[in-house]
Formats: sequence, structure tokens, C-alpha cells
Amino acid sequence: MSEQHTPRSLIVTFYGAYGRAAPGPVPVAELVRLLAPVGVDAPSVRSSVSRLKRRGLLVPARTGSGAAGYALSPDARQLLEDGDRRIYGASPDARREGGWVLAVFSVPEAERHKRHVLRSRLAGLGFGTAAPGVWIAPAHLYEETRHTLERLQLAPYVDLFRGEHLGYAPTAEAVARWWDLSSLAKQHEAFLDRHEPVLRSWEARRDTPPPPEEAYRDYLLALDSWRQLPYADPGLPPELLPDDWPGARSAAVFAELDGWLREAGAAFVTTAP
Repeated sequence: MSEQHTPRSLIVTFYGAYGRAAPGPVPVAELVRLLAPVGVDAPSVRSSVSRLKRRGLLVPARTGSGAAGYALSPDARQLLEDGDRRIYGASPDARREGGWVLAVFSVPEAERHKRHVLRSRLAGLGFGTAAPGVWIAPAHLYEETRHTLERLQLAPYVDLFRGEHLGYAPTAEAVARWWDLSSLAKQHEAFLDRHEPVLRSWEARRDTPPPPEEAYRDYLLALDSWRQLPYADPGLPPELLPDDWPGARSAAVFAELDGWLREAGAAFVTTAP
């Protein structure tokens, strides 16, 4: 298993792709079975589930047969629903709605530890830094930003605004200051290096139905890699990005893998052990 695909991350990815559609809690034994194809052993599954429980993302529950299992907490479901818009793509209309959302925060000195939390959460949502204390993101991220700040009880420290960039530098030049576009491009290229060959391999076998376990494995690994990217890259308008921007290509590769493998992988998830 690559260093990128940690057991905890793969469990969250599994729940995002398949587990939240389960009719009840997912039994621990099933989690062990379903994480094995991506290289996670049983002790790692159990320890990672315990960490996710402590973080309030998974809640222990009994299945209909009385087996021990885990379900998503309401906060975790909200996180995954917000993530859907990122991972599977905001609508073109949303991405082109124009304008920006600005976040300006002030934290009392007695609670200064929350400044770091706020900065890290805004960065994790894809915000760039326009100026000290002024964070900026495309306007279509407003709803998710609001949900996140409320969930973390950080909303009282933040004011959110919508606005336009009116100068003085061209907006494309300003965007290159607000975000590290070179670093973002390298992340897209790394995704392509890992997963474009996988897509080409499946394309070469297009006349053969995908074997469920193989489809499941390749899809879960691709999704686990991809789901980080739309948070680092907030979906900036194409006209503000360099001509050779690799983001559209990496998004297309993921979309093809998603269309090809997700449903085929679901057959492995629902197969009785």
C-alpha cells in the first residue's frame, strides 16, 4: 500500500463511495473484508476505525443480526455530502457564477489556538491568502465554507463576504499570488502518473466486463487519491489558469474511472462473503 493510501483515509473513502448507502451499520468483519483488496489488514482496520470513532465520524451500532458495526455520524454525512460537490464536480454553472467569497476572522488573544485551526480549515477548503487575515475562494464554495465553520463552532470568529476583484493587477496575476499554482499542478500530475495508466489498461479491455473485485480495488484507490485534489485546487475559473493547466485532464481521467468502475465495484461490496 502506498504511503498516500493510509488505512484511515481508505476507510473514509469506502464510506463515501459505498458505505453510506448501506441499509444499516457496516459490520466490522465486512470492513475487514472490503479493505483487504487495497492492502489494509485487520488490525489496521480496527485501529483506524477507533480513531475515526474518537473524532466523531463513526458511531458504533449493532446490525440487524446483532453483529458489531459502525455507521456514519450526522457530521460525517454532512462532510461527505459537501465533499460530493467537490469530488464529483461542481456544476459548470456553479463554477462560472463569478465572484469570490472572502473570509475575515478575528480571534481573541485568550483563544489564539483557534487562529491556527481557522487557518488550517480555510486552507483545507481551498482558500488562498489575499492579504494577512483575508482569505479568498471562488464564490461557489460559500455553502460548504459556512457548513464547515458552523460544524467546528468557528463561525462566531469569522465574517464572510461576497465580492469582485476590481484591480489593480489583472485577476489572473492576482490568482497566481493567492494560490501556489505550481504546487497544485504537480499534484494533478502525480494523480495522472498513478491513475491514467490504470484507465488505459481498462480501456484496452473494454470488451470484457470488469471483474468486481478488481474494479472495486482500482476505483477505491483512484477515489482515495482524487478526493484530496478538489480541496487543494478550489476549482478556479479556467480563464485564470495557465494554458497548460493539468487539472482538466486529471478531472477527466477520474470521471472516466468513476463511470467505468464505480458500479462494477459495487457488485463486490454487495457480494456475500
